[in-house]
Amino acid sequence: MADALSGKTILIVDDDPDILTAITTSLADSGAALETATDGNTAVTLAEQKSPDLVILDIMLPQKSGFLVLEKLRQGKPRGAKPHVIMITGNQGKRHKQYAESLGVDTYLNKPFRMEALLEATEKLLLKTP
Repeated sequence: MADALSGKTILIVDDDPDILTAITTSLADSGAALETATDGNTAVTLAEQKSPDLVILDIMLPQKSGFLVLEKLRQGKPRGAKPHVIMITGNQGKRHKQYAESLGVDTYLNKPFRMEALLEATEKLLLKTP
């Protein structure tokens, strides 16, 4: 994926430092500018400042849940508008996935997930032609 995402910005939001490090390391050679946040409020602030192309978003976050962040990101925007959102969660329940889909999530992955699955979803969302 070396430099395949050059010119794109990805915001990675997770309160688990190990997951944050694993994702940023996996995307390090993608060419994308990477931003990170460990809580929902910081995620919203960074999304407003940096206007990312993609947000990789955990559901369970301090201060503001991933659902509330997703609602804010989608507010007043048509489905499919930037930023794309990949939601990741350790919760295996179907209700959470259905709720995320109703809010306009692009991709939903359960933890633990294969990093290859996340990278494939990232490329699919950021390299698709409009």
